[in-house]
Order: sequence, then structure tokens, then C-alpha cells
Amino acid sequence: MINDVSAKNVENTVRKLVSFGTRHTMSDTLSTTSGIGAARNWIKAEFEKYSKASGGSLKVEFDTFIQPADGRRVIKDAVLKNVLAILPGIDPTDNRVFIVSGHYDSRASQANDATSKAPGAVDDASGTAVTMELARVMSTQKYNATIIFVAAVGEEQGLYGAAHLAKRAKQEGWNVVAMITNDIVGNTYGGETDLKDNTSVRVFSEGVPVNETKQEGSLRISIGSENDSPAREFARYVKEVSERYVSQLNVKLIYRRDRYLRGGDHTAFSQEGFAAVRFTEMNENFDRQHQDVRVENGVDYGDMPDFADYNYIQKVCRMNLAVLANIAKAPAEPLNVGIVTSDLTNNTTLKWEAPKSKKPAGYYILMRETTSPFWEKKIYVTDIKVTLPYSKDNYFFAVQSVDDAGHESSIIFPKPTR
Repeated sequence: MINDVSAKNVENTVRKLVSFGTRHTMSDTLSTTSGIGAARNWIKAEFEKYSKASGGSLKVEFDTFIQPADGRRVIKDAVLKNVLAILPGIDPTDNRVFIVSGHYDSRASQANDATSKAPGAVDDASGTAVTMELARVMSTQKYNATIIFVAAVGEEQGLYGAAHLAKRAKQEGWNVVAMITNDIVGNTYGGETDLKDNTSVRVFSEGVPVNETKQEGSLRISIGSENDSPAREFARYVKEVSERYVSQLNVKLIYRRDRYLRGGDHTAFSQEGFAAVRFTEMNENFDRQHQDVRVENGVDYGDMPDFADYNYIQKVCRMNLAVLANIAKAPAEPLNVGIVTSDLTNNTTLKWEAPKSKKPAGYYILMRETTSPFWEKKIYVTDIKVTLPYSKDNYFFAVQSVDDAGHESSIIFPKPTR
């Protein structure tokens, strides 16, 4: 599947999205050639082509909602539409859901300018192209869990499309194990810094969950788990698995929910209690981003498609694919993972329960020193209670399920148990 990801397909998608002139959330919805309406109809039609090519495996729909005027960036009530391509899992006992997105809206220099040219090639036709190429390639295979490919609307106006979908997921009880947003993943030149980097991708993840309760906060403080939120464990998973499969890739884990004082569509999912991360290029170019298209003092401004690096976007797409395919083919994660605290000892005993869906072939116990950002050791076991000759005072531990082909589940950080 990684070899099937096409840089040319990605480029064609980016250029087609740019051809709509502007994809501003409040732009024209009636034209067939320009504006947000034409863009979303084209994305939906492309998803439907992928579905037909895969024998109808993808379920394509508009996720439609009314966004009330906010007095800021939504000047009047508007009918907005996310575009979803849902690939149901084949295991009826496995209700896990994984979501991957890019936002298809764009903007020029002024946030409320709905008519000026706003190509949005990198921000975020690049992320939308990644999501669409993933749907095209991945829909030819089967997975235990469900994957939802999302072209989100309204990100530039206030994360409105993602917020609506996250609330829907919460209200309808979706078991969203992890969410990825690809936002600004097509540039390899750092503008004023003159840095060039086509191998590194940043993964942003929150440390302390935004919806943490007072009781959960007290537990976090007592066991020192401020660096082991579900989002951060997923970020570590992303680094390990994607670097395993994708050549010339350096995944940079950034221990922030997002860039300094900024946000993206994953933020809306974090706020609903889901593990969510953001993929972004290493060095953003602010001569491109949120700029009217122009030449000023000999400098090109504007997010035009000729400035994007399509081989780099291909690499980011392959990174997404490696992670999503591995985790969706894996068995579900172990349940009720705990460190036994009934006795004072320099050993560490972990115990857990098998997932209620497909039984794993075994489990990995993960270990790292408290100062390490990454898991350093993986110990394969088949029992569901294991004692290790390492002190829980000096190491962090976690557990994940694994099948006989080596696909690993998400990583579960243990809680104290008796």
C-alpha cells in the first residue's frame, strides 16, 4: 500500500482544489467551478469513485450542519458540510474508530475575505490530498476497525467542521481511539530562516488532557504521568511505526497540543476527550500561509501549488498509511491495565484483561526510563499478568496487544491496582 501512494495523484488533487479560486468557508456554494460548494462536491465525487473502484467498501456522505453566525468569522448563519468516506471494519465485535482529516477550506490575508483568490495549496489542500489518497489506497484492503477519512470545513473560521464532527462522535458514542489531522504538510522550505527539510514531520500531542477531572489530575500527580496521556502515547506509536515503514523519515515529537498559541482540527477532538494529534511540516513558510497572492518587493506571496513539495506530501501520506493500517489491522488494546501495588517491592507486576473482540496472539510490555521521551524496550508475553525485575519507581511501563502478523494496538498506560 505504501508503494501505491502516488505523488502525482497528490499533486493533481492539490491543483484541482486550487482551481476553485477560493475555498473560503463563506464563499459561493452554487457555482460548479468556483467556491466552497464546488470544492466539496468534487471531493465527494472523488470519494465515490474510490468507493466504486474498491467494490463499494467506502460509505461516502456529507456531514451537514448549520453553523450560527459568531459575530467574528462567520458573518451569517451558514450551511456547512464536512465530506466523509467511512471504511467499516470487518470485525463486528471491534467497535474501534480511527479518524484522519485535512481541512479543505482556505483563506487569504483577511479572515473574512470570501471572494479573493485563496489557493490554499499547502494550507490545507496538502492535508486534504493526503486524506483523499489514503482513502483511495486503503479502501482496497480490509481492517478490523473502522477508518473515517474526513475533508473538514470551517477550520480557518474557528475549527467548526471538526468541532461538529467531534461532538457528533461523542453524542453517538463512537469509540474513537485516535484522530490525526494533517494540516500544512506540503512545504519543505522555511521562508525567512532559509531552512530546507524534506525528511522531518512534526507530530503535536497534548500532555495533560484538556478534559481531565480533579480526581484524574490527583492520580496523574501521584504517579507522574503528565507525559503519558493517550495522545502522547499515540504520538510515540506514530513515530515508531511510521519510521519502521517509511524511508528517509524523521518524526519529531513536539510536546505541545499545537504550535505556540495556535490550534487545529485535532484540538476539537481533544476537547471532547479523544486522543488526537496534528501532523505538520517542520518549517512553515509564512510568505505563503494566509497571504493574498501578490509579488511585493520582489518576494512571491501566496499559497500557490508551484511552491509545494509533492514528494514530501507523498512521504507524509505514507506515514499516515503505515500508522492507520497497522493499528486498524491490529487487535483491540488490552483492558484494565494496571500496576499491582498491594506490596512494596523492587519488582513490578502488571496485569490486564484481554480485549472483548478478537483475541491477540500476545502482548508487548513497553519500558522506558523516566527521562526518556520514547519507549526503549518491548517485551513479548502471552500471559495477562507478568512480574518484571524492574522497579516502578525508576521506569515507566505500558502494554499493547499484538497479532501473529505483528500489528500492534494502541498503547495503554497502566493505573495503580490491587
